Amino acid sequence: MVADDGASDPGPDPDPDDIDAEALLERAGFDADESVLTRRQAEVLALRERGLRQSDIADRLGTSRANVSSVEASARDNVASARETVAFAEALAAPVRVEIEAGTDLYDAPKRVYDACDEAGVKVNQTAPDLMKTIGEGAGDAVHGREVRDRLFVTVDATGTIRVRRP
Repeated sequence: MVADDGASDPGPDPDPDDIDAEALLERAGFDADESVLTRRQAEVLALRERGLRQSDIADRLGTSRANVSSVEASARDNVASARETVAFAEALAAPVRVEIEAGTDLYDAPKRVYDACDEAGVKVNQTAPDLMKTIGEGAGDAVHGREVRDRLFVTVDATGTIRVRRP
């Protein structure tokens, strides 16, 4: 959730009256019938992304700051869930899927990925060190040093794009 204290905001606060939420949603192509976000969630996110404080949004919408905070948190959760759903669907469609078990040495992962790619006829355009970096960054805190601490799934699509997911 984005903090509402304004301490980290660079420069003066934007004038809430100068921002047209409807125009922002229109330019971004928001379609409530196709989105995982409600119109209110999309509006709150659009205004927050333009630097408005939750209290300004609350005044504008005739509600409380606590309500705006709740709407924003729900919207961000919905976006995270949608991203995970897309990642899962891409993983299902990827011709290469490699499971990296907890306890695996990160240095062993590239060979496993390369072997699976060779078997599937998919080319990976990353060196072993680059692939280890991609896996490590994609895994977040599931990798510590060289140790894979939590099970990971590495997928490679037909174009060689690598994605890392935690189950």
